[in-house]
Amino acid sequence: MTTAFFWDERCFWHGGGNYAFTLPFGGLVQPMAAGGLPENPETKRRLKNLIEVTGLIGDLDARSAPSASWEDLAWVHPEAFLNEFKALSDAGGGEMGLRTPFAQGGFELAALSAGLAKGALYSVLKGEADNAYALSRPPGHHCLPEFPNGFCLLANIAIAIEAALADGLTRRVAVLDWDVHHGNGTEAIFYDRADVLTVSIHQEHNYPIDSGDATDQGGGEGQGCNINLPLPPGAGHRAYIEVMERIAIPAIRRYEPDVIIVACGYDAAAIDPLSRMLATAQTFREMTAMTRDLADDICQGRLVLVHEGGYSEVYVPFCGHAVLEELSGSSATAPDPFAETFEARQPSAAFDRFASGLIGDLAQLHLSK
Repeated sequence: MTTAFFWDERCFWHGGGNYAFTLPFGGLVQPMAAGGLPENPETKRRLKNLIEVTGLIGDLDARSAPSASWEDLAWVHPEAFLNEFKALSDAGGGEMGLRTPFAQGGFELAALSAGLAKGALYSVLKGEADNAYALSRPPGHHCLPEFPNGFCLLANIAIAIEAALADGLTRRVAVLDWDVHHGNGTEAIFYDRADVLTVSIHQEHNYPIDSGDATDQGGGEGQGCNINLPLPPGAGHRAYIEVMERIAIPAIRRYEPDVIIVACGYDAAAIDPLSRMLATAQTFREMTAMTRDLADDICQGRLVLVHEGGYSEVYVPFCGHAVLEELSGSSATAPDPFAETFEARQPSAAFDRFASGLIGDLAQLHLSK
């Protein structure tokens, strides 16, 4: 088995600044000692460091990829938006959307991040790798065609998909988003289309606060091709596995895609600053194994993971290592030092019964037709 691992040191150089957590500092908002946004390079850099220390990187085909071209970006983003972004980037940086500051050269770094996603997808669709992982930064799943949003400057996964569709490499794609925040950008781009299924498992009303409702199921030709699976705060490992087993996996199986792409955020983890969920490294390991087995069954193993959120510098590396172990079949391990503690903090049996009832309602909504 060949697992391609796409990364580039330059993506770690993307910077924001002038923020204190998720608020611009000023007035009564005091600058933080470390400065900047929770979306900083260290979570991803430390994942890369950990797979080097354990030797896992030796079992991966590690490489970079060309930046997404202007033509690639224009499949998703209007020319006026791209021109404005490029001009502001050249002038020293700034902010165009909501919580999306960038420095000089931010346009080029965002295009490189999208290029890593495209490279990972193409490596699988062209048969160069069995599966692939893109350590993309900045992330992309919140970005709308004309509005950067939630740390996301370009819609990385959507750009990769549109390029692959245009090149005739695929006709039907499923996107499974297990980032803790709703994948509103990906949803918006494909909402009225039947050639891309979007499935988002997220903490209800986390971010964006006003999107991700279960009743938003697509429009026009895309009716039924958008599946939102909002979970209540505190939902832990068992709820994530149940929603995968009962809804996400059956829905993707029924859709019969040519390839599965996972928007792989780790911010549902138990100690992430931007969520209140209780997923563990084992959660991400099991979800990866389930998705890999599904891809083996229905689309010749074609599976691509694109890194999205996850803001715990100490825990994201262990979650990501578990995912890459499952993807590659590597024997290199990084035992979760928090496993015993986080297992003890999982929800009670009473909460699990409550969550199971909610998941049953979601299954009825999305799978009954």
